[in-house]
Amino acid sequence: MIKHHPSDEMLLAHAAGETVLGLAIALSAHCELCPACAAKVEHFQHKLAMHHLPLPDQTSEAARSGAISESVSKGSVDQSGVASGDSAWNSSWDSSWESQDNSLDSLFDAITATPAASAVETSAHDCSTVSLATEVKGFSYSLPKAFRSFVANPALASSWSGIGHVSRMRLDTRDGKARSSLLHIAAGGEIPEHTHKGQEITLLLHGHFSDEMGDYAPGDFMVTDARHQHTPKTLDGCLCFTVVDAPLHFTKGLSKLLNPIGELIY
Repeated sequence: MIKHHPSDEMLLAHAAGETVLGLAIALSAHCELCPACAAKVEHFQHKLAMHHLPLPDQTSEAARSGAISESVSKGSVDQSGVASGDSAWNSSWDSSWESQDNSLDSLFDAITATPAASAVETSAHDCSTVSLATEVKGFSYSLPKAFRSFVANPALASSWSGIGHVSRMRLDTRDGKARSSLLHIAAGGEIPEHTHKGQEITLLLHGHFSDEMGDYAPGDFMVTDARHQHTPKTLDGCLCFTVVDAPLHFTKGLSKLLNPIGELIY
């Protein structure tokens, strides 16, 4: 069962198309694995569309009554013309929006206010949505469709390479210093104890791993930074997608010798 999810702020930015490509892939892939977060993104997209693009029927009806010109003259657009058959989310949005000013904070609160009755239970992923695979260390792993444009295109994805238990496939997302990779850790492997100079997004796709903060299952979405020091390890092997914007900083043993060349290898 998925226990770790992206924040609502991340999902809203994703719904608005305002994330870098690597993070967008991670969020899209997580939503393929997590019906609850997929429903939130759909909800946010619907509300954002309602805010920016009034429905055609609303527009024509409002235009006939002169409501739009009157609203524009007041510096706002009346949201009260939502079709009566819309969901409870719409009612919540309307009442929230109409009762407050149009600041960004209040807009975010109104968009993310989801009635409890509409919440979707997290459940296991329907494997029928997966149709892409990659092979590493003699194992074949299915992948979410979010990776299709990269893994199926050699110009945008490197071959698998690595040392010991750890292998990596780099995806060319062209996000500046942020680097996106599929990361495979073979059974019994670990990443030496480290912290982070920047931020790391990890989406677990297959298998399990654990660290000082807990145990993780497929679909879990984790964010770590300089506040975290951990040693991820796996008993059965795992495949993750990671996005990092700065090198790891190793804190124990011979792995600290890698720190001076961290900029070259992260």
